[in-house]
Amino acid sequence: MKIIVTGASGLIGKPLVKNLRKHGHEVVQLVRRTAQANESQWNPATGQINASVIDGADAVIHLSGAGIGDRRWTAKYKQELLESRTKTTALLASTIANSAKKPSVFLSGSAIGIYGPRGDEELTEQSSSGSSFLADICKQWEAAAKPAVDAGVRTVYLRTGIVLTPLGGALKKQLPLFKLGLGGKFGDGRAWQSWISLDDELAAIEYLLTANISGAANLTAPNPVTNAEFTNSMARTLKRLAILPIPKFGPKLLLGGELADALLFTGQRVMPIELQKSGFTFQHQTIDIALRALLNK
Repeated sequence: MKIIVTGASGLIGKPLVKNLRKHGHEVVQLVRRTAQANESQWNPATGQINASVIDGADAVIHLSGAGIGDRRWTAKYKQELLESRTKTTALLASTIANSAKKPSVFLSGSAIGIYGPRGDEELTEQSSSGSSFLADICKQWEAAAKPAVDAGVRTVYLRTGIVLTPLGGALKKQLPLFKLGLGGKFGDGRAWQSWISLDDELAAIEYLLTANISGAANLTAPNPVTNAEFTNSMARTLKRLAILPIPKFGPKLLLGGELADALLFTGQRVMPIELQKSGFTFQHQTIDIALRALLNK
């Protein structure tokens, strides 16, 4: 397959491109800098894109977007978080829709944040969206793909959970503290964490290139855990103590209250029903299996 990928330098995109090429696919990366071999330059802010790159491609995988937890949520950065998702998606979707030979599938990034903070409620792809800043972003993010949907292109919204890898993201940030025996649950530890190992995330995205799935797909492992359960599993895996809870005021002072609540003290209990129904097999089904595989390499 000829596959167009955005966000190819990111935590998910970089290893995904490597895997796709390893499996025999031709991959063209959309980049904002000067394009090199197997790349094409685009600028979503100005609407610049080489439509001929999309025309005739078999698939488009869209993973670009500013990092949710990279900076404090100022009004300016909130706008960047939104527009880095909606403008890019809208440009890709309209280009796909206007192609003479359209891709067969558009895998467009999204996140489980669309469900909003929901306590212990078990959430599936059929669950309603929530009401929070992240939920609003995700709703507009998915809506921006509508031109591709209307053009008859199979479109999948990749509602990704917490991607676990020691190479980056949440796990990399927490590891040093846990290794020193200073890790602990956040607050009361009751917030749900719907996670997925990086290996399963990559496998699921590649699976969705040809699977009979359209619309929302939750990219999370089938066994979400509370933050307390995650903390205990980390401690067992690293053979360290993790007994001191982290009070809310510390992260809120560091990150800002809204961001800290969204990332650390609230969560979603999400189930990957669409992937499971279609026959996808998770390599890491439980948090203990995943952390042992990730941290004992």
